[in-house]
Amino acid sequence: MDSAPYLIPRVGSLLRHAAPRVLEGVVAPVAVFLAGLHYLGLAGAIAAGLGYCYLLIVWRVATGRRVPGVLVLGAVSLTVRSVLALATGSAFVYFLQPTLGTALVAAAFLVSAGAGRPLAGRLARDFCPIPDEVADGAPMRRFFHQITLLWAVTELAIAAIAMWLLLSQSVTVFVVSRQAASITLTGVAIGLSVEWFRRSLRGHVAFAPRPVRV
Repeated sequence: MDSAPYLIPRVGSLLRHAAPRVLEGVVAPVAVFLAGLHYLGLAGAIAAGLGYCYLLIVWRVATGRRVPGVLVLGAVSLTVRSVLALATGSAFVYFLQPTLGTALVAAAFLVSAGAGRPLAGRLARDFCPIPDEVADGAPMRRFFHQITLLWAVTELAIAAIAMWLLLSQSVTVFVVSRQAASITLTGVAIGLSVEWFRRSLRGHVAFAPRPVRV
């Protein structure tokens, strides 16, 4: 007997699932840093950003929520960045590291695609729960390979824009413009990924029905 088709969540559901993560990991850190920069200066902004990161971890532990490994690694990385930046008093040093990190992420996507173990496949389940029988199918494996290449290009573009802004703009302009560019490019990549996902599996899975209003 064939198993029931996998129901793909609609875009609205995916956005609602991802929105708290975007607010928590993208919008809030920028707001904290800019507030610290305005009221406390560069050193205060760096300390505020680091404090927010650890406060987020403590809050998750205190509320019994899972602490993602990515968040822990991010906290360690941010600690190193902050210590180096405070020791040198250089905003360039502070922002250069994540820019280089973005370029390394792009390289990781490319390497994983070339090795036949596309990184997008591992990350996708953080945003959309996918059953093993669907993830291991040929259409999904092909999709993960193609989408990994898309995200490699996206991350390279973000890194290139960030480096240009870092070398040519003030700290405030850099923080706002870099984040705006990152959110825009990431949003476009997500939109393409979702549509690509739907097209790749058309005929293999079903889409979740819209709720009926009464």
